[in-house]
Amino acid sequence: GNLEDYEETVKKAKEAWKVWADIPAPKRGEIVRQIGDALRQKIKVLGSLVSLEMGKIFVEGVGEVQEYVDVCDYAVGLSRMIGGPILPSERPGHALIEQWNPVGLVGVITAFNFPVAVYGWNSAIAMICGNACLWKGAPTTSLVSVAVTKIIAKVLEDNKLPGAICSLVCGGADIGTAMARDERMDLLSFTGSTKVGKQVALMVQERFGRSLLELGGNNAIIVFEDADLNLVIPSALFAAVGTAGQRCTTARRLFLHESIHDEVVAKLAKAYAQVRIGDPWDSDTLYGPLHTKEAVKMFLDAVEQAKQQGGSVVCGGKVINRPGNYVEPTIVTGLPHDAPIVHTETFAPILYVLKFKEEEEVFAWNNEVKQGLSSSIFTKDLGRIFRWLGPKGSDCGIVNVNIPTSGAEIGGAFGGEKHTGGGRESGSDSWKLYMRRST
Repeated sequence: GNLEDYEETVKKAKEAWKVWADIPAPKRGEIVRQIGDALRQKIKVLGSLVSLEMGKIFVEGVGEVQEYVDVCDYAVGLSRMIGGPILPSERPGHALIEQWNPVGLVGVITAFNFPVAVYGWNSAIAMICGNACLWKGAPTTSLVSVAVTKIIAKVLEDNKLPGAICSLVCGGADIGTAMARDERMDLLSFTGSTKVGKQVALMVQERFGRSLLELGGNNAIIVFEDADLNLVIPSALFAAVGTAGQRCTTARRLFLHESIHDEVVAKLAKAYAQVRIGDPWDSDTLYGPLHTKEAVKMFLDAVEQAKQQGGSVVCGGKVINRPGNYVEPTIVTGLPHDAPIVHTETFAPILYVLKFKEEEEVFAWNNEVKQGLSSSIFTKDLGRIFRWLGPKGSDCGIVNVNIPTSGAEIGGAFGGEKHTGGGRESGSDSWKLYMRRST
């Protein structure tokens, strides 16, 4: 789409909103329920398309569509529950209430790595709140964006509602910039890199608009000496190489207590050697290609920098000689916790393994990076678990215990602190971000 298409689409979406806003919230929930059902019917073919266009393995593609289905179910229940309190007024004969209204038009800019689920989290909740949506997916996954939009449009039109309630403009930075600068965008939800997110935030702030940011992550797993290594090895493997390291919640730093460091590295390297690499459509494959040629170059640059800064490549580190953007899942040891490359989020399957001695220092190391998305500790010490969850523990939006950093549940608010942007999507009270409060 070009800027003329964008202009036409915004006008249609704004008109469609007038129809949508008049529909009672539980009835809007019923439409979202039907969208969930329509996605259920197409789950395998849509999952297959995600796998083809993004490169993640087929089960992950299907799992991502399942997340949209699940969040539709969640939104249906929410459509009968959102609201504000009636508060005691200090004035005789007066009522004091909090009324929540839709913001209007929600712009949703999503990233290549989750081309269905992230839009689902936003649109399902935004819709039951009474908003229309305008979506710009990643330019490299536009087939998925078109397919999802067609599924939604059919449900809307079958219910005699304008398809423009969920509009789409495919495009690059020109469309994204137009959305960020456009005062008609009542909320802009942006998922992507911290670098681009900062530009978006400034453009939206300049017009006093509202933004919801889901940006980078430099996530750590911390393994204490009392951890169950039968849990640690598969968890670290899944968190570091799942989606070929292209999740915002991918584990990039693995802190190991010095007493178990060598044992865990040896076991992990053995597990890495068994990762089945291949065609993402093949049911045996656990690990597919990177998304683009640029990602391969970033991977090679990061491995080179890690070596220059004193790291040793335990396994991986090279491009795989086969068609497609395949690289070896990689483990690097021997770097200091504050090495520049360790503090850089490379969207690739590189895991930096680091040694620590004390709880206090490693909690500080977890928190010293700019991003604050996901974090995890493995321990059996109950006191330590509560310190980790407390005010001096992890400063991340997602704080795990004895499970990996990657993956999240739709019932909880998803998002992170600091350079991750502070936004929250999906469950808990994130619906409030898609509404405005009148007292």
